[in-house]
Amino acid sequence: MMGADGLLRATQTAILSANYIAARLGDHFPVLYTGANGLVAHECILDLRGITASTGVSVDDVAKRLIDYGFHAPTMSFPVAGTLMVEPTESEDLDELDRFCDAMIAIRGEIDAVAAGVWPLDDSPLRNAPHTADCLIGEWTHPYAARLAAFPVESLRQDKYWPPVRRIDGAFGDRNLVCSCPPPEAFASS
Repeated sequence: MMGADGLLRATQTAILSANYIAARLGDHFPVLYTGANGLVAHECILDLRGITASTGVSVDDVAKRLIDYGFHAPTMSFPVAGTLMVEPTESEDLDELDRFCDAMIAIRGEIDAVAAGVWPLDDSPLRNAPHTADCLIGEWTHPYAARLAAFPVESLRQDKYWPPVRRIDGAFGDRNLVCSCPPPEAFASS
């Protein structure tokens, strides 16, 4: 049982972690809703709207690219469209926070490469993410290295999660919902 002292410590740790992320990423992504002294609460909201306006790189592109770095995407577009809401919990240690920040900084470098014309947006590691093992087999026709797609940071060579599918058309899926669950009547008690 956590108790009052444990709950206080967990809260303090989550707030400290969110502020650590805000401090590390603030030079790379604008941070929304900072209070006194530039601090955030238990969540750090990274604003990608300016990046999207200037480069076309969307919050979806960043979220999908995070999969290649071994992360599940943070909450997207809530409470503000075009943002990522990062909520580190008390269970994330400093190494994991640094790993996440390093990934986001590397992704910002990829965004900058798109902005500089190194890669076209529509054929960049951001827009093509996530990269499955299957998509890396065979002829590689993209303007960026397959190694960058597969292992954007060296540490992933030791412990890589391979997503089973590429990017889906989320808007199509939202408009054409297919429900495979039983009808509501199946749950009615007799």
